[in-house]
Formats: sequence, structure tokens, C-alpha cells
Amino acid sequence: MEWNALWKITRIPILIASLCCVTPLVLVLVGISTVSFAGSLADTLYGDYKWVFRLMGLLALIASLVVYFRNKGICTLDQVRRKRNQVVNMILVALIVAVMGYVVWLYVVVELIGKLVGIWG
Repeated sequence: MEWNALWKITRIPILIASLCCVTPLVLVLVGISTVSFAGSLADTLYGDYKWVFRLMGLLALIASLVVYFRNKGICTLDQVRRKRNQVVNMILVALIVAVMGYVVWLYVVVELIGKLVGIWG
């Protein structure tokens, strides 16, 4: 398994999917926003729009996989059929890594930083 390539495929989609909570945190850390506004923004973005961010992350993951396979020379459906096992395995592993990365990034790292800054209680 190409772990370096897997990291390159999943890092941007994970960030896009977690923008609902990362954005208010960045606004506070840069000094553009107050903690109370960032908390309110995070509640609104995560509460009402989290599925939009997750869908955008999934679309970014699909685009990353398309670019990865095209760079590997798998450009047509006939080539996909011939290398079906490789394609299916990479898609499944990328999806699992992306979901695990999203959970760890958003619910551990961002949550801890948000608590240290004071956005979340």
C-alpha cells in the first residue's frame, strides 16, 4: 500500500469536511473574531450545515481519487475493468482512512484546540 499517496489523497478532503469547526477556530487564532462569535458560528455551521461540509469533503475525495488514478495511467473504463481489484481496494482504503482521519482530526485535535482557546466549554 502506498501510504504516502494515501495521505496525499485524503488530507485535503479531510480538511474540507472539517471546515465547519476549523473556520471559527482559525478566526479566533488569527484575531479576526471573538471567542463568543466563533462559538456561535461553530454551533451554526456544525449544527445546521455539517452535512454540506461532509458532502463537499466526499466530493473532494472522489476528485482526489480520479486525479490519482489518472496519474497512474487508469483513464478509461476499460482500464478500470482490467485493474478492478487495485481500483476497488484503493477506493475502500482511501474511504476508511478519510473517515478515520476526519474523526480523529475533528473530534480530537480540533476539539482539544477549541477547548484550549475557549470556544467550546
